[in-house]
Amino acid sequence: MSTESLIPVKEQRDPETTTLTIEQETNPWEAQASRFDFAARKLNLDPGLWKVLRYPTREVIVHFPVGLDDGSVEVFTGYRVQHSIARGPGKGGIRYAPDVSLDEVRALASWMTWKCAVVNIPFGGAKGGVICDPKKMSQGELERMTRRYTAELIEFIGPEKDVPAPDVGTDEQTMAWIMDTYSMHMRQTVTSVVTGKPVNIGGSRGRREATGRGVSVVCDQAIKYLDMSIDGCRVIVQGFGNVGSNSAKILAEKGYTIIGIAEYDGGLFNSKGINIPDLLAHRKAAGTINGFPGAEAVDKDDLLTYPCEILIPAATENVITSRNADRIRCRILCEGANGPTTTVADEILADKRVFIIPDILANAGGVTTSYFEWVQDRMGYFWTEAEVNHRLDTIMSESFKDVVNYAKTHSVNNRIAAYMLAIDRVAYTTKQRGFYA
Repeated sequence: MSTESLIPVKEQRDPETTTLTIEQETNPWEAQASRFDFAARKLNLDPGLWKVLRYPTREVIVHFPVGLDDGSVEVFTGYRVQHSIARGPGKGGIRYAPDVSLDEVRALASWMTWKCAVVNIPFGGAKGGVICDPKKMSQGELERMTRRYTAELIEFIGPEKDVPAPDVGTDEQTMAWIMDTYSMHMRQTVTSVVTGKPVNIGGSRGRREATGRGVSVVCDQAIKYLDMSIDGCRVIVQGFGNVGSNSAKILAEKGYTIIGIAEYDGGLFNSKGINIPDLLAHRKAAGTINGFPGAEAVDKDDLLTYPCEILIPAATENVITSRNADRIRCRILCEGANGPTTTVADEILADKRVFIIPDILANAGGVTTSYFEWVQDRMGYFWTEAEVNHRLDTIMSESFKDVVNYAKTHSVNNRIAAYMLAIDRVAYTTKQRGFYA
């Protein structure tokens, strides 16, 4: 029996040849599955392992009541998907957003499996989310919702089972509430149940900036690999949240020229470079990047198509699609966000010879330092920020080299190489462990 015959016909998609509808193109699970299938086929993956690795191990859906400030009760829907625990506990963020869906959480959990394998840390992939609009909720409502969501998942999370972290709409405070709720149920303080906590209750120094720092490291490596220079290297960053702002700040400190910043409510451009510390101060005071005097206001979507050496999408999924990929004018696309580029856009960018640093490598700095936090919590000894950053720089640099070497060896692009490398590692461990029946 051929490997292809084991995969449902509608999902046998070759990302290099198949035309998808815009709905299929932007469905995160479809995008992840398409890339997985292509990489698995390139690896000649055993049919049984193909089926095992393609689907999540566990999907939990919870509906739970929360008392709101006005005295009413709202029922929220939450998810936790554990894709793989073959190489260690599940690891992945929790996001609060109105558009959270099971397909999105499934895809993000799968990406976490491959991301952890690419940087070779002992975690599997997981992800969670609650359908809500955190911007419209009070601090008290968010706390009550977080604690009840945690209680609903109490059997499924833990330092040896599944270790959540912050994501879109969540932060250090959210993790503190989860850690406290879990600890109350366990009747002891368990700091290692989550990562991304405040430093004073078991968080790691350097964790907040880690994803942005990792992005900067792989950009450095790409510049060297392509024989380019940091001097005069123009960078545009889409998204100015934790990942985007720290990427911009650290890259600027290294000598890159940040010429554009795009946010959900507007864009900024300055061909001579934007002063990032000044912009951060403006955003803190004004609550928005708009009105910043050190750059001109431009359309946020058009900014993605401005000429630059490095483009960093660092916000959400599906930013670069078949609708705008042909107008992208960067040399390096470094994916700070998860799933910002669709499979169809990949084809277009390949024709344009854009060097892509895929998300499961580019933004792995966050989960790598989360691993450091988990290790520090478990041994009760904490490293300096310099030690954390040095370890992170080493892992990200080595992982970049692993991916580009894999791409050369197998004559594939960086994204497929990253998937092949990750799948190979997870498949090897899964085969070693065998199947319990």
